[in-house]
Amino acid sequence: MVLVRPIEYDDVTAAIELLMDGSLMPEFEDVTKVDHYWSAVEEMRRQRGDVVVAEVNGEVVGVCQVIIFQHFQHAGGWCCEIESVHVRSDSRSRGIGAQMLLAAEELARERGCYRIQLTSRNVREGAHRFYLANGYVQTSQGFKKFFD
Repeated sequence: MVLVRPIEYDDVTAAIELLMDGSLMPEFEDVTKVDHYWSAVEEMRRQRGDVVVAEVNGEVVGVCQVIIFQHFQHAGGWCCEIESVHVRSDSRSRGIGAQMLLAAEELARERGCYRIQLTSRNVREGAHRFYLANGYVQTSQGFKKFFD
């Protein structure tokens, strides 16, 4: 059975390891900086968002960041952005990611969001199929600019 719940401090190291396992740039993650990651969780919670984890048999196997922000458009409506969706490689294709998306969607609805959105790197074709299969529609092309 999968339990999707808000992250707790003791889950942070496992969540960082999930990021490292699934990231295209794992070198930017650092398991020695748990307090930095936890600070980000606390800030998201102050802004009405959260980080959720998926737990199976007491073990964290998935993570998903849920960012809630007020839009200037849509009459100042609330919007939800999903980031950092990762399921441990040996736990994929079991519905865990879908359950995390549902939890994110529920949180967005509870917070009065009119839309939920996400971006996915172009090379992640499997992830694109996953999001499409879970009701998301590809409407935009994303762009990023990294700073030194």
